[in-house]
Amino acid sequence: MYAQLIYFDGPRGPELLAAADFAAKQRIEPAALSVPGTIRTYVLRKTDGSEVVLTIAETEQALLDAQKAIMSTELLPGEDPALLPGPDRVDVYPVLTVVDHPGARS
Repeated sequence: MYAQLIYFDGPRGPELLAAADFAAKQRIEPAALSVPGTIRTYVLRKTDGSEVVLTIAETEQALLDAQKAIMSTELLPGEDPALLPGPDRVDVYPVLTVVDHPGARS
């Protein structure tokens, strides 16, 4: 398995966050979900709007294919590219250990 961490540095205001949330739900998630091999994604956001998106996939290639699928999407009507600057950095790591905690929610 592989993990990808996508960082969006803060501060990010309400207008930027609304644009990012719309893009994620309407365009980015559907594109990413069309790629086989991704397992799970977590979106972590602080009060200043900074965000880390953690995606776990079966292979590094699945992460690369998801990136390509997302980057090939066209902006939807009403999306302003000025409000979608993209991530500040992207890191990919091999997953070395998985620990299942008793009673943890899936």
